[in-house]
Amino acid sequence: MASIRRRFTVRGIVQGVGFRPFIYRIATEHDLKGFVSNTSDGVVIEAEGSLPDLDTFEDNIHNNAPNLASISEVEVEALHLTGDPTFEIQASSETGSMATLISPDISTCRDCLAEFLDSSDRRFLYPFINCTQCGPRYTITENIPYDRPFTTMQHFIMCPACQAEYEDPDTRRFHAQPNACHDCGPQLDLLDPDGVSLVQKRAAAYLAAEEMGKGKIVAVKGLGGFHLAVDATNQEAVERLRKRKGREMKPFAVMAADLEIAKKLCRLTREEEALLTSSAAPIVLAPKRKNPGIAKAVAPNNDLLGVMLPYTPLHQLLFREDLANLVMTSANFSEEPLCTDNDEAIQRLGNIADLFLVHDRDIFIPNDDSVVTRLAGHDRPIRRSRGYVPRPLHLSTQGPPVLAVGAELKNNICLLKEDQAFVSQHMGDLKNLEGYELFRKTIRHLTTIFSTEPQLVVHDLHPDYLSSKWALEEQPVPTLAVQHHHAHLAACLAENNHDEPVIGLLMDGTGLGTDGTIWGGEVFIGDCTEYKRYASLAPMPLPGGDIAVKEPWRAALGYLFAEFGERIPDLPFLRNHHEKDQVLEILSKDLNCPKTTSCGRLFDAVAAMCGGCQTIHYEGQAAIEFMQAGGHAVGRPFAHDIVKSDDRLSLSLGPLIRDVARAVQRNEGIEKISCRFHLAMVQFLLKTAIQAKLETGISTVALSGGVFQNRVLFSALLEALQREGFQVLTHTLLPTNDGCISFGQAIIGRRTLQDRQ
Repeated sequence: MASIRRRFTVRGIVQGVGFRPFIYRIATEHDLKGFVSNTSDGVVIEAEGSLPDLDTFEDNIHNNAPNLASISEVEVEALHLTGDPTFEIQASSETGSMATLISPDISTCRDCLAEFLDSSDRRFLYPFINCTQCGPRYTITENIPYDRPFTTMQHFIMCPACQAEYEDPDTRRFHAQPNACHDCGPQLDLLDPDGVSLVQKRAAAYLAAEEMGKGKIVAVKGLGGFHLAVDATNQEAVERLRKRKGREMKPFAVMAADLEIAKKLCRLTREEEALLTSSAAPIVLAPKRKNPGIAKAVAPNNDLLGVMLPYTPLHQLLFREDLANLVMTSANFSEEPLCTDNDEAIQRLGNIADLFLVHDRDIFIPNDDSVVTRLAGHDRPIRRSRGYVPRPLHLSTQGPPVLAVGAELKNNICLLKEDQAFVSQHMGDLKNLEGYELFRKTIRHLTTIFSTEPQLVVHDLHPDYLSSKWALEEQPVPTLAVQHHHAHLAACLAENNHDEPVIGLLMDGTGLGTDGTIWGGEVFIGDCTEYKRYASLAPMPLPGGDIAVKEPWRAALGYLFAEFGERIPDLPFLRNHHEKDQVLEILSKDLNCPKTTSCGRLFDAVAAMCGGCQTIHYEGQAAIEFMQAGGHAVGRPFAHDIVKSDDRLSLSLGPLIRDVARAVQRNEGIEKISCRFHLAMVQFLLKTAIQAKLETGISTVALSGGVFQNRVLFSALLEALQREGFQVLTHTLLPTNDGCISFGQAIIGRRTLQDRQ
């Protein structure tokens, strides 16, 4: 049968995942001749053979690629025969348009774990064992193509045994860029707080585990940064970590030694177990068991617990002692970004950690643990980072390149290139120099590895955010300011590939509105191009501004003052605060009392009114504890009303505030009040959506904003909307909180560019 020759250019996540060995095997199985090579444009294959064999070869590329591969495109073209005598794997080429994608960091695979535990294997208990199916990727990649010289492994020269594996297409380690062993790879070192080495190699991990068993706090260098680790069963040690880290109440995540131990901590569904054991290996937020066997200080006043499994061989070493559960929390002081460098960690964490378990494989880009929860039948990210980034979101259309720089809180960035959106790792809050430097480095990294020069930079409407200042003051390309809640709406629509106008229920904490006030409880009618502010919560005073966010009793007093004036009912929570008269004075004079429609502040205020959290120690604490107090949206809802204001419907809060105050005076209790309040909010939003549908004919609703991390509100509202016949769009790929903002900004920016052209 006559031979023909074809070139296949395969784009997507096809480097560092065993793709070339896979191509070599299927090519030789079908007696094809030619070559396969990594290029910046993707994996390029030239193969010649019979037409049936080439067709079967192409089917295999599409249908039988390695598990970690993600093919976005296969371009095929006919070539003239060259008569290659064999099929070979060629050296990588740097030419091309940088269309290749980089794999996320992947948890240890079963094959590597088996070798790790095999005393006869030459990598027995080697804490950096990896292959093409697992290990670091994104965090060690400086540039592409994804080859060792462009990673932080470039300084480690492979020994003859590792080099032979690296060059053998029949092994799992063929061109595994982080490939190494005891003899030639990264090594561990245990340091004291002054940086003095105590013991090296795997003995360092053993001593670290032993010291954690005695109550010591150890800073552990992992895949994307340092963790602060401590025995999760040791109440005193966990409390000491809280005090040193400046994290008084926010729950810690726990790493369990294995799945069976994790199941003793949380009530896990099969879907949650699958999440825990997936290649991404995120922290899974799940219901905590009544007696989980860990210190109460791990997750105080919280029904949920974040649990994860060991995802690196180093973690496996730590659990070879008597430890079963370790607190593993991001190694930083509150509000600062992750530590990644050994010297930096000693400098920044010297007053927190007793010991430092470090290694000499550099982390080029920080990448925090991802957090995912299971809600209403879907996995829903709370923080999208390690294990998922930089895997792109695929868009329904192509367009010009756009960079969006996100929100101030839960910041990430988004780069649009052709039909793909690259949303960066979670970077935290842009409120300090360290966070700002990471923000800038991540922008340089993404635009470099994807060889993209944006035509537009999109930022939040708030001009004082560091991200906005970077865009406005440092960028030579055009910029665009986008309203915060429009970005929420666009993110939800684009994630669901929905182009038509919808009713957007956008509930969160704060976002600067186009009128200069603080929005946060909004109902929009619109799409990714334009919107109308159809309705909002009634504006309420926030005495003291930001301080009322941290002290919800102040917000509660503001809401009560708006309804009762100076004749505020004598509720128990007001008897505990000596500054009540001062707050009432600034309310009566309307001094430093910005008006807000924030749904988050409403939850905080009602929680404080009925005796809940008065001063918060972490974002959302008051609302979380209030939600958990009731656990359901049931009972007789509090009074609520929808009235017409000047330019929109207003969800009047007066009747609700009066009803809540009466319930408190009747000693109904926070549990019952929580249930009734959640039901009132569901009915508020449902009635508004129904009214909007009657006026516009639109029957699709989009839910976005951090308030929809509230499991009770989200589940009850989703069910109610669907029962009324609405199609409901929600987030399943990105967080519903501000972690989706950069994506929405980028989508709006591209639409704006296209409209101008």
